[in-house]
Amino acid sequence: MTALRNVPEELPVLPVRDTVLFPGAVMPLPVGRESSLALLDSLEGQEKLLGVVAQLDPRVEAPTGSDLHGVGTLAKVHKMVRMPNGNVVAFLEGLQRIRVQEVIGLKPFLRARVNSEPDTEDQRDAELTALERNVQELFREVVARSPQLSDDLQTEAMNIDSASRLADFVAATLPSLNTMVRQELLETFNVRKRLETLVGELTKEKEVLQLRNKIHEQVQEQVSQSQREFLLREQMKAIQKELGESDDGQSEVEELRKKVEESGMSAEAKKECERELKRLSKMTPASAEYMVSRTYLEWMTALPWSKTSATSEQEIDIAKAQTILDEDHYDLEKVKQRLLDYLAVKKIQPGMKGPILCFVGPPGVGKTSLGQSIARATGRKFVRISLGGMHDEAEIRGHRRTYIGALPGQIIQGIRRAETMDPVLMLDEVDKLGRDFRGDPSAALMEVLDPQQNSTFRDHYLDVPFDLSKVLFVMTANWLDPIPEPLCDRMEIIELPGYTEVDKVQIANRFLIPRQAKEHGLKLGEQIEFTEEALHDLIHHYTREAGVRNLEREIATLVRKQARRMAEGKTDKLVVTSDVVREVLGVPKFRLEQEVEERVQKPGVSVGLVWTPVGGDIVFIEASKMRGGKQFTMTGHLGEVMQESMRAALTWVRANSDRYGIDADFFRKYDLHIHVPSGAIPKDGPSAGIAMVTALVSLLTGRPVRPRVAMTGEISLTGVVLPIGGVKEKVLGAKRAGIREVILPSENEPNVKEDLPADVLQDVQIHFVRSVDQVLEIALGKFEEPVRQPKSGSRGEDRPFTSPLH
Repeated sequence: MTALRNVPEELPVLPVRDTVLFPGAVMPLPVGRESSLALLDSLEGQEKLLGVVAQLDPRVEAPTGSDLHGVGTLAKVHKMVRMPNGNVVAFLEGLQRIRVQEVIGLKPFLRARVNSEPDTEDQRDAELTALERNVQELFREVVARSPQLSDDLQTEAMNIDSASRLADFVAATLPSLNTMVRQELLETFNVRKRLETLVGELTKEKEVLQLRNKIHEQVQEQVSQSQREFLLREQMKAIQKELGESDDGQSEVEELRKKVEESGMSAEAKKECERELKRLSKMTPASAEYMVSRTYLEWMTALPWSKTSATSEQEIDIAKAQTILDEDHYDLEKVKQRLLDYLAVKKIQPGMKGPILCFVGPPGVGKTSLGQSIARATGRKFVRISLGGMHDEAEIRGHRRTYIGALPGQIIQGIRRAETMDPVLMLDEVDKLGRDFRGDPSAALMEVLDPQQNSTFRDHYLDVPFDLSKVLFVMTANWLDPIPEPLCDRMEIIELPGYTEVDKVQIANRFLIPRQAKEHGLKLGEQIEFTEEALHDLIHHYTREAGVRNLEREIATLVRKQARRMAEGKTDKLVVTSDVVREVLGVPKFRLEQEVEERVQKPGVSVGLVWTPVGGDIVFIEASKMRGGKQFTMTGHLGEVMQESMRAALTWVRANSDRYGIDADFFRKYDLHIHVPSGAIPKDGPSAGIAMVTALVSLLTGRPVRPRVAMTGEISLTGVVLPIGGVKEKVLGAKRAGIREVILPSENEPNVKEDLPADVLQDVQIHFVRSVDQVLEIALGKFEEPVRQPKSGSRGEDRPFTSPLH
């Protein structure tokens, strides 16, 4: 056993990160903490003793006693060197193990009460001697195989006669041991157990080094083989040259050079290709760089640098284009007229750059299929690129050739698939672009969609300009909010609102039913037929959407029913009526008319109108009161703007309570709660303001809202009804829900006259209002004049309120 020296009862403690100091080891230790620097500055006398203890968590900046391991090392400071950055490097020698009993001070540095811990070394026997020699032999083999360890360490280990010192020397020297294993060895006072642990760790390190050396030898053999093959191939080239023969590599280069000449690419692109051809001719086909250059040249020669569609500008037939658009889509007059205007200008001015169109509308209204119709009408190729979920800028601009497996971006890949430089390129679902640490694809699209810049679009993979100015870009989106403003500024927005019931019936008869009958192998008119009544029933009770996607799905279900009947041997024609619809599809899925009437029978419930990315819809506003006072609760997953609108509604009702027979102190006597059902769906916006006022007044007066009346409009504190957006979608949503009367702000009257078709206005009565008084009169009926009259000289708030726009 090693003789122990006297250890002071109290010692300054130096906490260290990811470091364990063993007895007998000398270690340079960088010190930078203020407390640690203060500790070193305080050391006086010749001994300069301190305790070195490892932290449990190296991330803790100001450790306390609970942050330290229980066992450390008594150390002596031999030398301190101050660095230019203010830190100090202390050269410490480990003397012996100590156990921390108690931390007695934290400032200006840690101080602890410690005691020495001697090693427990069993009586020296043959087993201990064998363990000691085993450790020495394993350590010698590890040092011989490891490039990090000096050969002198073998001699030092062999000359150590103490088992305890040998164990500490190996543990301090072996670089593969992690901090936890080192600390475990420091805390192991039994020398025999310490040697057994080291035997296991040295054996693992020996196996790792053997495997490393084996891999290194294999790599060396492969490199030597590659060099040998290269020399042989060079000799073969020389022999073939003497014999007048040409190898396959040179023939590929000549073939690629011919394609470059015939491609019609720009001068800059041709110069880049010639540079790559020169490099390629000097490479061996077996090298990895050869395939990279060859793939690049194949991409460059495959692009349509000067090839355009077969239809020239002078051959554009405006009447034929209009016929094609009418064949493929019903209604959508704004889109069709805009496209025909573009074709007419293109015919007169061939050099005109293509527009950037963006179709915005709910799902199922025909945005994607409209792009295919545009391609047919213009005689161009059609390419669709889905942007949904794309979150890497390289998907648009491509990867640089330095990456393994690099490819051009989706734009250039689409141009290659089209095989012309002027296709109709549809970028679908642009509002669903992602964004993360890899970049922002929407920012990369700004150059692509800018007519002033896209004539020199530079893909990262190609690294030469490519002209996109002749491409007709068509974007689609369900709504504009997620699209960045600079990107929206580059696009011409064309809104595609939802279809009316008449539109859906026409679309079903012209497109959906014939297509489904053809896909299922039935003859329309001979084997299956749909009545108008059945189509109205489908639209009213089995679908609730702005588009026609679900309608087509239900029609397909009915067509499959007839296909099954025919497969079973029934050859009679199936006439689809309302009874057949209910027999096949079951109980109606939507009964909004009954729901609206039932919900508004009780006071405190009003019907609002909302806009969603999938079309307009109705929403119920429910108000309730309970005994309490001055507490106003708002629930339903509401946004900040909608909550502010609710507070404004409550303020208006309190300010005008006497005009409607409401107790002026109702807010002191009752707690109020406004809830908007479907709480899992986020809701926001100010357009439900008048619906909230109506619900509150209905609750406090006991008057239920008239059935089948819905409303939308923002309110001000003075009772003015302000205009809102999405009028057409909201009115169509109200009609689908069976609403018969709709209350709108008067400033939205031009939107109704311009956007809503006459058949909708025949079924829904529109009330245009300027003030909340008009809203309440329509929704709740007329109120009697207030009994209490303002006294002479009374304050303004006692007078009945009259809106300036009433």
